[in-house]
Amino acid sequence: MSLFTHRGPGWTIVIGRVVKGVIIPSNFKWFGKKYIFKMAKNTRSAAFRKIDVDEYNEDNYKEEETVELQSPVTGPDESEITLLLNQGKGGEALRNCLRNAPLGSKNQQVKDNAMSVTLRVLMSIKSSQMDEVIQSLEPDQVDILMKYIYRGFEAPTEGSSSHLLSWHEKAFAVGGLGCITRVLSDRKRV
Repeated sequence: MSLFTHRGPGWTIVIGRVVKGVIIPSNFKWFGKKYIFKMAKNTRSAAFRKIDVDEYNEDNYKEEETVELQSPVTGPDESEITLLLNQGKGGEALRNCLRNAPLGSKNQQVKDNAMSVTLRVLMSIKSSQMDEVIQSLEPDQVDILMKYIYRGFEAPTEGSSSHLLSWHEKAFAVGGLGCITRVLSDRKRV
């Protein structure tokens, strides 16, 4: 049996010859040699328009409210950092700054204070000590260090650019391209 079908909005016409043994559904209507099939009524339903497709768009960013609970809001303790620097423990001071970085804070003043303290620590550590300090950091801390380095590049001070470039070189040697990618794509800023 060869059939020709033509579809329209809400209907289908089937033209052809009837062969014995073909089961014709009850919703087919016979008009001479034409069969008209009525489509289901729910095809004209507008329920699909009630779905918010923007909800599934990954470009719509909603900030996580739990970030505030995970990271400290106050940043590193400046008096403790100064004490460690005076004792000559620059590596410990840097680890303290990175451990207490205000990543989830929305308060810009807290972030600026943490940046100035961390930049002071970075400038106090000599180039010969950089490798040893970076090797003692955890991978997450290397990522945070790279964030501070890039933030230091945004507002350079006298002599800080060359020292920050040395820090960048050493941090890149440990963290690799993945560290840079994570820093540039992360929404949490320092």
